[in-house]
Amino acid sequence: MTDTAKDSKASNAMWGGRFAAGPDAIMEAINASISFDQRLYAQDIRGSRAHAAMLAAQGIISNKDAETIREGLLTVLSEIEGGNFPFSAALEDIHMNVEARLKEIIGEPAGRLHTARSRNDQVATDFRLWVRDQCDAAIKGLDALIRALLGQAEAGADWVMPGFTHLQTAQPVTWGHHMMAYVEMFARDLSRFSDARKRMNESPLGAAALAGTGFPIDRHATAEALGFDRPMANSLDAVSDRDFALEFLSSASICAVHLSRLAEELVIWSSAQFRFVAMSDKWSTGSSIMPQKRNPDAAELIRAKIGRILGATVALFTVMKGLPLAYSKDMQEDKEQVFDAADHLLLALAAMEGMIRDLTVNRDKLEAAASSGFSTATDLADWLVREAGLPFRDAHHVTGTLVAMAEAKGCDLPDLSLAEMQSVNSAITEDIFGVLGVHNSVASRQSYGGTAPDQVRAQIARWKEHLA
Repeated sequence: MTDTAKDSKASNAMWGGRFAAGPDAIMEAINASISFDQRLYAQDIRGSRAHAAMLAAQGIISNKDAETIREGLLTVLSEIEGGNFPFSAALEDIHMNVEARLKEIIGEPAGRLHTARSRNDQVATDFRLWVRDQCDAAIKGLDALIRALLGQAEAGADWVMPGFTHLQTAQPVTWGHHMMAYVEMFARDLSRFSDARKRMNESPLGAAALAGTGFPIDRHATAEALGFDRPMANSLDAVSDRDFALEFLSSASICAVHLSRLAEELVIWSSAQFRFVAMSDKWSTGSSIMPQKRNPDAAELIRAKIGRILGATVALFTVMKGLPLAYSKDMQEDKEQVFDAADHLLLALAAMEGMIRDLTVNRDKLEAAASSGFSTATDLADWLVREAGLPFRDAHHVTGTLVAMAEAKGCDLPDLSLAEMQSVNSAITEDIFGVLGVHNSVASRQSYGGTAPDQVRAQIARWKEHLA
């Protein structure tokens, strides 16, 4: 028998007696998913083992057949993990590849494994298990990144740097405060993955094709065996839902945005124009023509990952938006998008954690930049309100005039004389110079969530306790 005939026979056996001929080669190519869904092998075998054990416990198949199936599935698992499994496109997907190989190993009992289930609830279960694993991996990666950021924040809780708006010097902040901003952002990402995991932790197994089954199955038993909280309550929803994948991708997209923003700052800060930080050689590359260059390629690549992750999110939303209940073959297009997004998100998280841990901060450069650009102008205006009793709008005008005066002289605000300041407003006293230093400025920001070193250290302690 030729390979084509064998493949045709395999396809006919898979579909039963309804089809007399095998698929056209092009149909086979567009229909097969084994090239990518083979990644679900561990989840597929785990689900099949739970299903077989439940069938035996319910008296639907014999204990002997269940044990034979269990041992056969373990053999299949060993073959796949050992790289010795013959995947076949003619068998379409991971489910039929595993089942066909199981039949070759154990014979007739393999045919009983598919009792009371369909590929519809099987793939929904496998995919949900896989995405749940990716949520766990993302949570772990985010935890590591948050701890790296906490380490940087603790080291520089009182290091002064410029805070920016519009990428223009605004007010002095501390390095620790800036790092803690990303702790808050990534902590929200962690909570989103945690929330998504809770919602997706229901089992579709036992919903069968779409309507449930007439066999006396125990869906609670298989749900518990697979670590789910409960079985899904509606069989139509169970096989047609991909909200779990959309939630994962949505969370991944927001997280990738945060990674991209931090990566952008690392690119800027490591430039010759800033020199706020130095990237480790482990996370930089050189130039093929310019020997002086140290390129922040890892940060730039992380910055670019949002494109493919957001693209995957939009792609899956587009696939799902017009589908009637229950299962449609369109849903075969769900996996490649999620696989790709998950791979690149986890890689970006690991790379960012490494970069943050290895980052060298130039404290002197930070402080010099913080002391320039009239960064304490707001402190001057606040002093005029508190000490001189000016309405804030008047204080704002006085401060703006003083900034223009300093700019014309080519100096910063603390370099103006008291007489020069009093020429603009006579209520200004010598005490004004106590608020114009950048260290005084950050120390005064004692409001909850402010940049004062005491506030930063309090937030670091809170997060350390939370993570512990």
